[in-house]
Amino acid sequence: MSKPCCCRTSRPAGRRRRPVAEAAVWVVPSVLLAATPKCPLCLAAYVALATGVGLSATVAGCLHAGLVLMCAALLSYAAARGLLRLTARRAPRA
Repeated sequence: MSKPCCCRTSRPAGRRRRPVAEAAVWVVPSVLLAATPKCPLCLAAYVALATGVGLSATVAGCLHAGLVLMCAALLSYAAARGLLRLTARRAPRA
């Protein structure tokens, strides 16, 4: 008679949920998007105040567009991953 191993769990070791990391996927891009100024020149001024490095209007515009696109992409990824996880959980198993 084989004895069940005490180290077996219902989930594989690499698939443990990390609540802080899952929350950070939503919180970090949301806060960054909310804190990004609407005007690229204001972003250049904030960068100059924080680092002492001046940015041209063109670079500030590209940086602004890049930040907004990156935040939107990360939030879309988090939403798609959550939706796939939700639909996989509700799908009937064969």
